[in-house]
Amino acid sequence: MHAVGIDIGGTKIAGAVVAADGSIVREARVPTPATDSDAIAAAVVEMVRELSAGEQVVGAGVAAAGFIDADQANIVYAPNLSWRNEPFKAKLEAKLDLPILIENDANAAGWAEYAFGVGRGYRSMVMLTIGTGVGGAIINDSKLFRGGFGIGGELGHFIVDPGGRLCGCGMKGCVEQYGSGTALLRAAKDLAASTASDGARLRELESQAGTLTGKEVYQAITEGDAGALRILAELGTWLGTAIGSFTAILDPEIVVIGGGVSAAGDLLLNPIRDAYLAHLPARGFRPELEVKGAELLNDAGVVGAADLVRRMVAKG
Repeated sequence: MHAVGIDIGGTKIAGAVVAADGSIVREARVPTPATDSDAIAAAVVEMVRELSAGEQVVGAGVAAAGFIDADQANIVYAPNLSWRNEPFKAKLEAKLDLPILIENDANAAGWAEYAFGVGRGYRSMVMLTIGTGVGGAIINDSKLFRGGFGIGGELGHFIVDPGGRLCGCGMKGCVEQYGSGTALLRAAKDLAASTASDGARLRELESQAGTLTGKEVYQAITEGDAGALRILAELGTWLGTAIGSFTAILDPEIVVIGGGVSAAGDLLLNPIRDAYLAHLPARGFRPELEVKGAELLNDAGVVGAADLVRRMVAKG
C-alpha cells in the first residue's frame, strides 16, 4: 500500500509517495510560505494532489514543525512558523478526499528511523533532529510517545541554561537555542565578526559570499577549519549534556541524531558522545546508550508520516 508523506519545515515543504517498505516512489519540494498559514495549507493540498495523481494511495500523513494536539487535528503552536491553534487537518480534509493524519515532524522522522532506519531492532529510542530548531521523538516499548495532551517529546525545549537565550517558545535557555543549525550559524557569525584568529576562514567565506549561511559554515567544517570545528563541538556538547539528563528519565537504548546538521557525522557525534558520558548519572553502574547518526536523513519526515497514516488506516 502506498501513502503520501508530507514534511513541512521552516524553509521547505517536502512530499513523497512512499511504499510499505519505506522506499520512495515519487517526490516533490516547494518553499514554505512560512508567514501565511492558509498558503501553507494550499501548498500541501496541491502537493498531495500532484503526488497522488495516477497512484493508488491510502492516505496522506503530514509532518508539521509544531505542537500537535491529542486528536492530531490542530497545530497548537509552532515556534518557527505562523501556526497558532491552527485547524490544519480540517483545512486539508475540506479539499482532499483522503484520510489525513497530522503528526509532529520530529515524531514522524523518529518513527521512520525506528521502523526503517538505524533504530530497527531496538525497543526504546530517542531521536533529536538538528535543523532550524531541535526536534525530539521518543519511542518507548516500540510505541511512539505523544503524552497526555499530544505534545510530548518536545526535547528541543528542555532547558539547559536557565535564564539563557530567549527561545521562540517563550522560555529562556532551551537546548534549541544552543544545539540547532540556527545556533550554529549564529555562533559562526559571531566568530566571523570577532578578531579571533580561528575565525579567519569564516571571515574569508563571508567576504566571498556576502553573508554567512549554513552552506559556508558546512564548507568550513568539511575543510577542517579550526574555528568551525570548535563551534560545532560546542553545539555537540550542549546536545550531549541534555542527553545525559534525558537518560535519567527515559533510559533509551539508542539516541539517533538527524536533521541537516547531522551531515557533519562524527565531527558532531563524537562531542555529543563525550558530553553525554560526562553528564550520565551513575556512570559506571548502568548501561550506556549508543549515539548514532540517522540513516534516512532528509527523507525521514515524509517516510515516517506516510507510514503512520498507513498504520492508522490499517487499524480502521
